[in-house]
This record gives sequence, structure tokens and C-alpha cells, in this order.
Amino acid sequence: MLFEVKSVEEAVKIVKENISDFQRDSEDVDLFDALGRVIYSDVIAMEDIPAFNRSTVDGYAVIAKDTFGASESIPSILEIVGEVRMGEKAKVKIFAGQAVKISTGGMLPENSDAVVMLEYTQPLDENTLLVEKPVAPFENVIKKGEDIAKGETLFKRGHTLRAQDVGALAALGITKVKVYKRPRIGIISSGDEIKRPEEETKEGEIRDINTYTIFSAVKSLGAIGVPFGIVKDDFELIKKALSDALKTCDAVIISGGSSVGTRDLTLKAVNSLGNPGVIFHGLSVKPGKPTIFAVVEKVPIIGLPGHPVSAMIIFELIARPLVNLLMGRDEDYGAFKLYARCDKDISSAAGREDYIRVKLEKRENELWAIPILGKSGMISTMTQSDGLLKIPAERVGFSRGELAEVIVYR
Repeated sequence: MLFEVKSVEEAVKIVKENISDFQRDSEDVDLFDALGRVIYSDVIAMEDIPAFNRSTVDGYAVIAKDTFGASESIPSILEIVGEVRMGEKAKVKIFAGQAVKISTGGMLPENSDAVVMLEYTQPLDENTLLVEKPVAPFENVIKKGEDIAKGETLFKRGHTLRAQDVGALAALGITKVKVYKRPRIGIISSGDEIKRPEEETKEGEIRDINTYTIFSAVKSLGAIGVPFGIVKDDFELIKKALSDALKTCDAVIISGGSSVGTRDLTLKAVNSLGNPGVIFHGLSVKPGKPTIFAVVEKVPIIGLPGHPVSAMIIFELIARPLVNLLMGRDEDYGAFKLYARCDKDISSAAGREDYIRVKLEKRENELWAIPILGKSGMISTMTQSDGLLKIPAERVGFSRGELAEVIVYR
């Protein structure tokens, strides 16, 4: 049943189904290490933020109704009865006709329910204030618990922490947060022609690109990339590298050796290591048709094409969802898509998805996608492009000026 090609949608569904019982462990991390980590269990606020009514401006805390009708020509006249300094508890209590000077962030005195901005006031003397503009109740005020309410679910399980989220945790006094452990993703590059970047190459040999692009892509998602080096096109060597990776990693990504032919050794090596083995071989995608997905003793394996561009594209389509799921996220995390107009006529064979490298350019408030043409082994087509224009399987291309979906690189 090998090489019965799947659509990308079918492939992702199969990946998801086959890791649904994957056991994801948790760990507590310090806030300084929390950025990009995924929440393991819901975070519930145990206190109100702010813990008191606070001013959002410099001015005077007042009882709002004392200012109704105030204007420059007929100001409200209030008695100044004190001042609340930043970081101090408000000790003064105000009554009708009174005002208290207050700074941004200051605690409102008891009975006050609004703050008049400083520029709309005129002190007549040390004890008398003229208010030249009315304020509504709770104007220029953040009420107790208005930012974050006690008992509120601040973050749900599976949420990826951003910088502002870490700040919210700090505001609540949370210094450690329970997150999913980062999965370890084994990375293997195979091929007789592949050499390490620091090695001299002879005619017919190329330096290893895939280990570094895949490692970096894995790292960008927050997982831990574990390189297992370059493996020659030899059944026993591929089997040993896979076996070593399966022992210590939560998933394995191997590039090269997945095309149909006499050197098709990855399939045999995977199937020799345990059940269920290869689940599908082949995607209805260009570039990247000879893609493998397998599971060996509950550890998922993805076999990417050897050509660097094909490998990166299939990583985006199939491996990124897998890594996200292992991280505890939804599979779509990090997929930034937009629509742009095609700069040229683009053709494609019906029945398969086609991904074209494009550069994005803004013209008169519209985005245009300019194809970067080149063969699948040319890494420069990736460095020169901003994303991948998708031609769906049901289409035979796009005409110039048509809107098309573009997957933008992270």
C-alpha cells in the first residue's frame, strides 16, 4: 500500500490520530524561562488585579457628581483635603465637595469614584480647587479586579506564553508556571553524497543543509532538536541511527532516502524496528511527494525528501503540526497565512497541491506575490522568498492578479 498518496489535510489528520495517546509530561519553570512555553493546566487568578481602585492619570480624585455641569466659565469649586502618593495606601476619606491630589497608578481614597485630569483643574489656593470639566463615575479609573478578576481563568491549557502573558503572571505574584516539557526531536540526515559543513567536498558531494534547517525549525517551535548526524545509504546504518533516536527522543525526523527506487532504505529500516511501522508513504504535493509518516512503539517518525527546499516545505506542512501537538498546542500554531495577488500566471497539475516560493511586495496598498523560480534543491529560492503560495489540488493554477493564499515564513 506504499505510495498511495495522501492530501496534506488527510496526512495531518492521520498524524493527529496516531499521537492522540502520547503522554506529555509537565515541569515547573521560572518566569524568566517561560516565554514560548505551553501551559500544562489552566491558570486561575487567585487575586484581583488591581487589588484596589487606581487612577490612570495624574489629577484629583473626586466624587463624580460634584463635577457635573463644570466648565471653564462656571467651574466646580472643591476643597483639597490631601494627597495620595504613588505606592502608598490611601488614608484620607473624602466627602461631598472634596478632592484629593493623586498620581497615575495611585490608590483612590474611600468614597471617591473618578479622577479629574490635572489639565482640567486650577488650584485657586492650597485648599481650593477649580474643576473645569465634568467626569463620569469611574472615568480615568481602573476598578478593583477590572484588569484580572479573582477566580478568572487567565490562561487555558495549551496556551503558548507570550511576553505580555509572562507579565500578567508576574502581576499575580506567580513566579513559576507549570508547562509541558519540551519534546526531543531526533534529526537524521541520510545520503552518501552528504558531508558536514566543515568538510571539504569533492565533485558529486554536497554539504548537509537539512540538519541545520530542520534543527532551527524545531527550535523555533520551542522543541529540542537532537542531531544524530549524517548516515550513509546503508540499511544497517540507517536502522541503527533510527534505533538510537527512538530510544531517547519523542519523535524522529529523517531526511533523504524516502524516494521510490532501489535506494529506498528508510521504509525498510522503519518497518524492521517495530509496530505499526510505516502508516503512509506519499503526499499529493509538489515539491515533496515522497514523504513518510510512521510510528514505532508510539514514537512518530517523519521521513522528509532529501532536497532542502522540499524538506523545508514538508516540514511546514506535516512536521510543524506534529511538533506542535507534541508541545501540547493545536496543530495550527505558528501558521501565518495571508492572501496576495499573483504577479504572474502560474500553472499546476490538477489533483495535487503545489507550493511556489514567492516574494511579497506591497503595491498601492495591495500585496503581490512574485514567484521565485528554481528547482527543489536550490536553497537560495528559500532565502530570497518570504513565503509559499499554495495552489490547491482542485485548481490548475492562478492567473496574474488573482488572489492566492500564501504561507508566510516565521
